[in-house]
Amino acid sequence: MKSLPIRHHYPLVVYILLVMLGVPAAAIAQITTIEGTVTNAKTKEKLPFVSVSVPQAALGTNTDEEGHYTLRIPAQYTSVVFTYLGYRTITKTLVAGVPQEINVQLTPSSALLNEVVIKGSKPPRYRNKENPAVALIRQVIEHKEQNRPESYDYVEYEKYEKMAFSFSNLSEKFKNKKIFRNYQFLFKKQDSTAAGGVNILPVYLEEKLNKEYYRKNPEKLKSVALGTKQVQFDKHFIDNEGLSTYFNRMYQDIDIYDNNIALLGNQLLSPIANNSPTFYQFFITDTLKQHTPQLIELSFLPRTKGDMLFKGKLYVTLDGNFAVQQADLSVDKRINLNFIKSLDASLEFAENPDKRYHLSKTDLAIDFGLSQNKGSGFYGERVVTYRNYLINKPQPASIYDGPALVANDSAANRPATFWQQNRPDSLSQIEKAIYTNVDTLQTIKSFRRTLELFTFVLSGYKGFGPFEIGPANTFYSFNPVEGFRLRLGGRTTPELSKRIYFETYSAYGFKDQKWKYYLSSTYSLNNKSIYTFPQNFIRASFQRDTKIPGQELEFVQEDNFLLSFKRGVNDKWLYNDIYRLDYVHEFNNHFSYTLGFKKWQQSPAGGLYFQNIQNDRINPIPNLNTTELMLSLRWAPKETFYQGKLYRSPIISPNPIFTARFSAGVKGFFNGEYNYQNVSLNATKRFYLSQLGHSDVTLEGGYIFGQVPFPLLDIHRANQTYSYQLNSYNLMNFLEFSSDHYASLFIDHNFNGFFFNKLPLIKHLKLREVASLKLLYGGIREENNPNAHPELYQFLRDAQGQPTTFALGSQPYAEASVGVANIFKLFRLDIVKRLTYLDNPNVAEWGLRGRFKFDF
Repeated sequence: MKSLPIRHHYPLVVYILLVMLGVPAAAIAQITTIEGTVTNAKTKEKLPFVSVSVPQAALGTNTDEEGHYTLRIPAQYTSVVFTYLGYRTITKTLVAGVPQEINVQLTPSSALLNEVVIKGSKPPRYRNKENPAVALIRQVIEHKEQNRPESYDYVEYEKYEKMAFSFSNLSEKFKNKKIFRNYQFLFKKQDSTAAGGVNILPVYLEEKLNKEYYRKNPEKLKSVALGTKQVQFDKHFIDNEGLSTYFNRMYQDIDIYDNNIALLGNQLLSPIANNSPTFYQFFITDTLKQHTPQLIELSFLPRTKGDMLFKGKLYVTLDGNFAVQQADLSVDKRINLNFIKSLDASLEFAENPDKRYHLSKTDLAIDFGLSQNKGSGFYGERVVTYRNYLINKPQPASIYDGPALVANDSAANRPATFWQQNRPDSLSQIEKAIYTNVDTLQTIKSFRRTLELFTFVLSGYKGFGPFEIGPANTFYSFNPVEGFRLRLGGRTTPELSKRIYFETYSAYGFKDQKWKYYLSSTYSLNNKSIYTFPQNFIRASFQRDTKIPGQELEFVQEDNFLLSFKRGVNDKWLYNDIYRLDYVHEFNNHFSYTLGFKKWQQSPAGGLYFQNIQNDRINPIPNLNTTELMLSLRWAPKETFYQGKLYRSPIISPNPIFTARFSAGVKGFFNGEYNYQNVSLNATKRFYLSQLGHSDVTLEGGYIFGQVPFPLLDIHRANQTYSYQLNSYNLMNFLEFSSDHYASLFIDHNFNGFFFNKLPLIKHLKLREVASLKLLYGGIREENNPNAHPELYQFLRDAQGQPTTFALGSQPYAEASVGVANIFKLFRLDIVKRLTYLDNPNVAEWGLRGRFKFDF
């Protein structure tokens, strides 16, 4: 059974829950934070792109367009240098460890003033041609391949990750609320200029130590988990594994040498992408001659404000390698990202013996909040350290074989001494306290009651130890056949058994006065949860319930209350008795197969009828019985999941997914009435198009061998709800088209605000443009055409005798839509246009459809 949509947005549930409590900033000890404004000493004009640096540490930033800067410096450094072309360099002394404001006035260099000809206040137009900064970045781009770790045949290293989250900028009023009187031990104070504000509430910490092996040919990256440690929330309320997966998805590794950098589910163009000079402006802002080798400080910013691009600085070596020795990345608040108050990433590279550079450390810090201004939020930081590099020293082939990630047997149970010896840096006092504080927090009854309430409201399930009841939004619904419908169901949890799972529900329709029910039993064959990759289980089930032919919903039950509201005539239903036996086996290479047996009895209800013509007389048929044997093959290379206790949801990535299904009806086997074979193939992939967003493309085709009645044909996925369904035809009526052979193409494109971001006023709303196209080619062979064979089930007709079920002709069914997504950061609204078969009865040419969609 498919689960509620909120289960597939579980990380959103966690986020909302945490926001109700506060949000994280792991305080960093011994840091000096300075900020201020740089101006022209004579004209008082604010100076943009002034270099503010600590040369000894290769740290720095640039002033923004208003001359303002902020810089966080390790306390051992007590001086900062301000450099600007045409002005005298100034060095300022700092007070270590104390936040301070340093405003600087730069004096123009007299040696250069005689050479300056002032023609007006308007700055010269930025150009790529004859621009030394652009010439330099083109050299960096040209040398990208030789500077990547993948340029070596073999690489291995240790990778340590630390991820910390806190509620941030909590007000004193919030902190002192009565509900938190028992929680005061959790709150920490820090400097007002530190990330997260004065009051923070650390709530999550995760550490990992991996050994990674890279082989170029054949290409393989193998990770061996040596140690893992994370804060453990009560498993009744929060799926710790799912939480970890989601946080790691948000804070992915940053590869500056990739053309596009994955961030928060989006792809931002790298400043050293092949076409970066088209979208970025570059400026040479400093030369670090005291550094060996010498470095050029190259500042960059988007050409168009609001584009999904970075701003920041690159430090490029002048030793002939044109390698990036350090990169500082941030984003403008105006770009089309949701809930981001600030984002800063720092990448450091260390020199190899062959004078090339490898990534040695990354630090990605994101401050989230419902508002981009002041207010409570959620601060997270992920620091990754790479060390003990070995270059071109191959290991035995067995090291590279097998799954991409392998966990050492004792990785999750390492003692404190292991982490003390293997951490590159010790934990701060605040970080050390997170593990014990969260454990203490979960013993407080009021906190547990709050978690229980939010779990039920957001997931729809109420837990009772080994069993949970839900989902809540199916308790009540209505439709033309059953009328008012009540349903109650639930499922077992791993507390009952980690190998055996049961799921059931019972429903009653007050109009048809019939009971419906479902029962399934699943047994895990690999001693793992049936929701955990790789799956290996056998499931037996029986369902007696109603269904709309051709309705295929995404992640929701058909009796969801909100789907009770439908457009047009919606009276064609089925009563189904379905017996199933399925065996599912997944492999570590993400290939899986499913073997199945299905006995299905369909009985028409409402306006749906089964009838044929015999001896020129209409012959009603009470039910249709089939028995099928099924085989499904699926390959999803490098697929990852949001993994939870009782669910898992695939994470969309650029990797394709291929599915092949074969089913065979067997006449005479368990009362099966027809022999036939049904073959279908499906391929889906997301294509990232850099600044133009991304497209989700699905190709599908099917063919039925044998003579079958129309209910056994491919009844194409229609949608008569007001919800926009990505994988259905949103203006096709239920049971409008059937085929015994077909091919389809779905394209759904999200421009990520590429056009809206350039429109005055509109750009502040952070709306995103979406467009889709759906094409369906198909038809029915002569042997399956009811008009040519009256002994077959006849197509449906309305009360006036007009046909309402059709075969596709020479032209395809086509519909297209344009819409706006990210409305209030949660909704998508599409205007859908049906392009063909407009003469069919009860057809809507236009439609307005909505969809809940959460994105960063």
